[in-house]
Amino acid sequence: MIKVGIVGGTGYTGVELLRILATHPQVQLTAITSRKEDGLPVADMYPSLRGRVDIAFSSPDKARLTECDVVFFATPHGVAMAQAPELLAAGVKLIDLAADFRLQDVSQFEKWYGMPHSCTRVLEEAVYGLPELNREAIKKARVIGNPGCYPTTMQLGFYPLLKAGVIDAGNLIADCKSGVSGAGRKAEIGLLFSETSDTFKAYGVSGHRHTPETVEQLQRMSSAKIGLLFTPHLVPMVRGMHSTLYGRLTKEISNEELQALFVDAYKGEPFVDVMPFGSHPETRSTRASNMLRLALHRPNDGNTVVVLVVQDNLVKGSSGQAVQCMNLMFGLEETAGLMHVPVMP
Repeated sequence: MIKVGIVGGTGYTGVELLRILATHPQVQLTAITSRKEDGLPVADMYPSLRGRVDIAFSSPDKARLTECDVVFFATPHGVAMAQAPELLAAGVKLIDLAADFRLQDVSQFEKWYGMPHSCTRVLEEAVYGLPELNREAIKKARVIGNPGCYPTTMQLGFYPLLKAGVIDAGNLIADCKSGVSGAGRKAEIGLLFSETSDTFKAYGVSGHRHTPETVEQLQRMSSAKIGLLFTPHLVPMVRGMHSTLYGRLTKEISNEELQALFVDAYKGEPFVDVMPFGSHPETRSTRASNMLRLALHRPNDGNTVVVLVVQDNLVKGSSGQAVQCMNLMFGLEETAGLMHVPVMP
């Protein structure tokens, strides 16, 4: 059994980890940290876990994290890099759901996250945790930088097109929408029900911290310089993400050939569903699951290809993907603990 610790178990990504790991056949939950909730049984905060998780939160100074095989950080940016050296020295593997180990360009990290990077040596060995594109490196990794939710949809949506060199890499457009849970579990006026219900808005239009992460990874797929226009939106639902991606075709290619690029790229992938050409995937078709679904369109058979991508921002966009990485790191079946059927209606 893999002994698992979670730092920051009270937020949405933390409880999503608990939900998934509670029924994982090869996991023993060993430590869940929270300074504020020290001593509180996890199931008292999250009744959905009654009968599934029988341990209590513990303050970080009491938690037996160095006795774990792997520790997940479901924390604000900056926490994982502060604790990484001690845990790695104890032989513990790390999976960070924040941004500490996502960006290899330290200057970009410091620009967008407003803090110095205090653990650059560990960053150098960190592996970007997108299994469909980085599986072999993840298997050998000690440290994983778990991808952001928006970047997951953009990378998996653009990858087959960039790999084949059939779109203009310098003019990519991503129009993306996320449920409110993407902002985290915190008390802010902008996240209140009366503020987010019955409305729709864009944010971060002049620049969003997921842009440099996405561009850095997309650049690995193309020899041409990547240009990305990314606009995120907040939609009045709890969970779910829909990204509409646009690429200008630069080569003569049929719709059948476009579809084949995606079918071939994700053949055998357990968590990427390439739907029939012209389909319209819905966010609810992935709710509470680790599945990402996508579909291609080509309006008026013109020179623009449109990729529709949906996922649950808390699962494939965060905690589920992190567990997928853990499975690979420990030589388990990649799907272990992750075969939840999406919840409908």
